[in-house]
Amino acid sequence: MEFVSLAKYLRFSPTKLRPIADVVRGKPIPFVLGWLSTYATKRVAPIKKVIESAVANAKNKENIELENLRIKEIRVDEGPMSKYFKPGAMGRSNVYRKRTSHVRVILEPIGKLKE
Repeated sequence: MEFVSLAKYLRFSPTKLRPIADVVRGKPIPFVLGWLSTYATKRVAPIKKVIESAVANAKNKENIELENLRIKEIRVDEGPMSKYFKPGAMGRSNVYRKRTSHVRVILEPIGKLKE
């Protein structure tokens, strides 16, 4: 069984979140949560929150402990982009883009499960 959690419209660029997702992909949950709690950057917080939400889904639906879970898939997709203009050189306008992200985490049980 798979357990899914999704966070949408995060105010971080996907290119800044993807390297963190690449590190934790396929790893067991205790390692992932320990690594994310020691990695000191603001970008870690939303990814950690999504993973903790998926762990809570597993606990509530099937009573599976976090030691028996691993990340099957973690995807960081691009969300909607807001554009705004500011003055540039010689009276021109420069386009600024604020990018958003959607993060999707899928967990799967590993090893022997507690009944």
